Amino acid sequence: MGDARAAGAPTVLRVVLGKRLHDLREQAGLTFQEAGRALDVTHATIRRMEKAEVGLKVPYVEKLLRIYGVDDPAEIEGFLALTREANRPGWWHRFRDVLPEWFSAFVSLEGEANLIRAYEPHYVPGLLQTEDYARAVLRAGQPHAPDAEIERAVAVRRERQNLLTRENAPLLWVVMDETVLRRPIGGPEVMRGQVARLVEATAMPNVRLQIIPFAAGPHPAMYGPFHIFRFPIEELPDIAYAENLIGASYFDQREDVSAFLEALDRMCAQAAPAHTTKAFLGGIRKEI
Repeated sequence: MGDARAAGAPTVLRVVLGKRLHDLREQAGLTFQEAGRALDVTHATIRRMEKAEVGLKVPYVEKLLRIYGVDDPAEIEGFLALTREANRPGWWHRFRDVLPEWFSAFVSLEGEANLIRAYEPHYVPGLLQTEDYARAVLRAGQPHAPDAEIERAVAVRRERQNLLTRENAPLLWVVMDETVLRRPIGGPEVMRGQVARLVEATAMPNVRLQIIPFAAGPHPAMYGPFHIFRFPIEELPDIAYAENLIGASYFDQREDVSAFLEALDRMCAQAAPAHTTKAFLGGIRKEI
């Protein structure tokens, strides 16, 4: 998927429809150039539609479906209904004043995944943060931001966390370095509240939390945090996400995602078993 700053923030449904258009074009034996000529657009426009780098215009999609040999009116209308749905902004659109475009794509993927795996060496992941902890993390990253902007960003995290308790909630499997729990963020009271929140999370049936203790030594992903998303949608491959100071990169090529998966599997083997996490957290809380 590349750099999300260039690609915009497609909804997951738009990604799926783009892949379906790609498959239909190939089944019809047409090139990008031939499809583009039929719409009187450039081949690059067709390519960008398939990669979800632009919105899907309903008239364009309808014409492409007919060019690709789809002639069942019900099938066409169903595809067009999904296209209209894909073009609607997600709930996070109302937070666009504080949500970077590259992170909007993350929120879309997070909301549609049925499995979210993550490695975090620095902070508690956003889905498990308390409001006070989130506020302290955001303030550290944006020291000059107005208080109102920080509060809006906290509201985004609060809204994101609803997915853990919704019907058909995803499985969240997080591996954290012990460093996360040792780094004082927001002061002792904030940290005690955050550790208590993590203890509560260990009791949730759809949350698996593992800690890599210092004693485990080096591991394959010491370079930085990342997420891997898996979806209940056949057309959508696993997607890996890696964040940096000014943006993020998304990877959907099998060999790239496999590298992240292998590293995470190795770390899970090095980390303390999930059933011991509650006791580990209890020990940390007593030390704060």
